Amino acid sequence: MINFRLLKHLYLFSVVAEERHFRRAAARLGMSQPPLTEQIQVLEAALKVKLFERSSRGVQLTAEGAAILPAVQRLVLQMDRVEVAVQEALLGRGRMVTIGAITTAMASPLPAVIEKLKAEVPDASISVVEIDSAEALVALEEGVIDVAFARIEGGAQQGIDALPLLTERLGVALPRWHALAAREVVSLHDLAGEEFIMFPRAVSPTFFDGIIAACRSHGFTPRILHEARSVTSQIAMVGCSQGIALVPLGLQNLGGERVAVKPLKEQVDIVTIAVAWSARTQDPMVQRIVAIATSTATSTSASTSTATSTSMEMGQPPAS
Repeated sequence: MINFRLLKHLYLFSVVAEERHFRRAAARLGMSQPPLTEQIQVLEAALKVKLFERSSRGVQLTAEGAAILPAVQRLVLQMDRVEVAVQEALLGRGRMVTIGAITTAMASPLPAVIEKLKAEVPDASISVVEIDSAEALVALEEGVIDVAFARIEGGAQQGIDALPLLTERLGVALPRWHALAAREVVSLHDLAGEEFIMFPRAVSPTFFDGIIAACRSHGFTPRILHEARSVTSQIAMVGCSQGIALVPLGLQNLGGERVAVKPLKEQVDIVTIAVAWSARTQDPMVQRIVAIATSTATSTSASTSTATSTSMEMGQPPAS
């Protein structure tokens, strides 16, 4: 029998873990702090582990709390999916398809894919959740999501199929005041002494390893002194003068006036977006999403190639 009280307590635990503060978590949950604290204590007693270390500055996860948090977050996501699926069923709609996407995929190509899917299947029920690239593989394997738009290469995990949608050239994000920001292009070896802002390898192993390999092929290992969990956060930290970052060149406008994104002299291409799904699935909606995603990517690539050829014929450099 399902222990609904335990499910509720685990949800409360996930919110406190995300907020790292009981008062903020209580406000987010729309409840007062004492009952929240009490229910967390009940959960700790039921699990026979201490989940948080409390102090005047807030709370920190214990080793046990940190160990169970990823599984709890996946459970919470599944609970949310069940709730949405029930509402969709009450409205007479079909099975809901859940798409996991990294932040950059939500800007492109996901909007175009969803727009075309809804045009073809007007009553399609689609849920989109934000994920890290590393989380995508686990979420697909466990059935938490049906399709992923993330930095994944084919063969990354047995049982997962993936097709690249977007391969971008790497550029370097620099604070505007940086001496290298005045150059038209920057060589990789010029970055050997810089402080790098990177994301943990677990967030996107393929992307991380590609950057490390590119640097090592030019005689140095990057000094990673700062970490961020997304490319957007990397660029924001560059704007705060925390270091430099290797990012997709197509994001040159993301940093505003405080950041300059310059092309690398060396052409280093990285798969920035791929569509991935479980090789075991026979779901026609999943297959349709994959077909739309690949056709959309092909059309975009063809348009870009045409624009580049036209620029070269006119004696202009191709747009970066």
